[in-house]
Amino acid sequence: MIKKKATNVKIVTIALFIATFMSAVEGTIVSTAMPTIVGDLHGVSLMNWVFSIFLLTNAIATPIYGKLADQLGRKKVFIFGLLVFTLGSMLSGISNSMETLIIWRALQGIGAGVIMPVSFTIVADMYPFEKRAEVVGLLGSAWGIASIVAPLLGGFIVDNLSWHWIFFVNVPIGIVTIILIAFFLVEPKQVRHSKIDYGGVGLIAVLLLSIMYMFQILGETPLNLMMIAFCLIVALVSGFLFIKQEQRVVDPIIPLDMFKNRTFVTQNLIAALISGFIFAYEVYLPDWTQGILGLKATMAGFAITPSSVLWMLGSFWTGKLLTKYSPQLIMNLSFIFIGIGSIVSVFLSISTPFWAFFLLSGLMGIGFGICITTSSVTVQNEVSQDRIGVASSFNTLSRTLGQTLMISVFGIVMNKSMADGVISHPHTNMNLMDQLINPQTAQKLSSEILPSLREILYNSIHNVLVVALLLVVAAFIVNCFDRKKN
Repeated sequence: MIKKKATNVKIVTIALFIATFMSAVEGTIVSTAMPTIVGDLHGVSLMNWVFSIFLLTNAIATPIYGKLADQLGRKKVFIFGLLVFTLGSMLSGISNSMETLIIWRALQGIGAGVIMPVSFTIVADMYPFEKRAEVVGLLGSAWGIASIVAPLLGGFIVDNLSWHWIFFVNVPIGIVTIILIAFFLVEPKQVRHSKIDYGGVGLIAVLLLSIMYMFQILGETPLNLMMIAFCLIVALVSGFLFIKQEQRVVDPIIPLDMFKNRTFVTQNLIAALISGFIFAYEVYLPDWTQGILGLKATMAGFAITPSSVLWMLGSFWTGKLLTKYSPQLIMNLSFIFIGIGSIVSVFLSISTPFWAFFLLSGLMGIGFGICITTSSVTVQNEVSQDRIGVASSFNTLSRTLGQTLMISVFGIVMNKSMADGVISHPHTNMNLMDQLINPQTAQKLSSEILPSLREILYNSIHNVLVVALLLVVAAFIVNCFDRKKN
């Protein structure tokens, strides 16, 4: 009798780690290289679109992947997403304008939507709950390792080659991951018991697109009130129709009864808020270290390295805590680390030395690791086995929405602050701000104008950090409404 081939758990776990690593490398390298990209392609006003379009398409694709993974199987859905991500990375690498880069980043985001939710779903299939937290922590450590490697690699590429190469890094990694998943992940043939909720897919895509585009145009000048009103109306109508659709169909893309679970709701809200905070920290800190301290891209990337390293510690620690304590209590522990770091960040002066960022980065990294791992594992444990894919994807969607909406808000704050600063400082303009943020062009600025430009940038980033602190406060308040256990 022929023995059925079984999943090679170790190799598949390695493949998931590589996929997560690939996603993490992409984010950190782009953040490190963004000042150079802005200086080369011109237009600091379009900078947020490079991040936001990726997150927007990622957010739209995420719930679809999660549901398809439950209905059609994890393997083929995961491979498809990886193929799209790899293609998007390659095309982003050959971009020669900011507009072209934004288009291919959209495609890259569609593929990236598969990585986090389906990875966590596969982990839930392969490991029991008590072991799952540790494996999720392991996957979380990929972000830490990537954030050590990526700034070095990204800084080296930017300083010595061309920023175009930062996207090509994902291509060989993507190919290796696809091969490992194709050969070593074995799952039974998926029997689809119900039709795919195409109506729900379409409506949630319209809903997310209208919400996120509305936040994008809020940062544009002059303000297009008609378009904002149109997006708001579309969001309200599509949201209403989506709820009706999900209540009517047999197998909805997002089962609404999950939201009756208080822990499920609070954990996802916290994930959204803290993810927004993390994005502000990772995007604008390189601007500080390069624009204000005048450091090269390589050194700027080192500023967030301690956060990534200690994220691993927080993740593994969470694996032990989840078997003994309630998610609410563990979240409060994470807020101690994140809260202290965010408060101190608001009070940093323009003359803050580089080493101070190391201390803050490490402190908050522990909190990030505890918070995100707790949220990811808890939402899976709050649903039945046949909904783990949907729960994982919704948690990832919550994090992506938090990042997408808040990067738009941060962009509004940043651009408004810089515009006000330029007005109040004679002989300055937005073109000079572009040059300041790019360390390669900042050297060409005159010593007379440099202090004024750095003051404008400092005040702008400070205002962003104040808004980010409010997110941490909001997350703490939300956690107070979770169920109390243990």
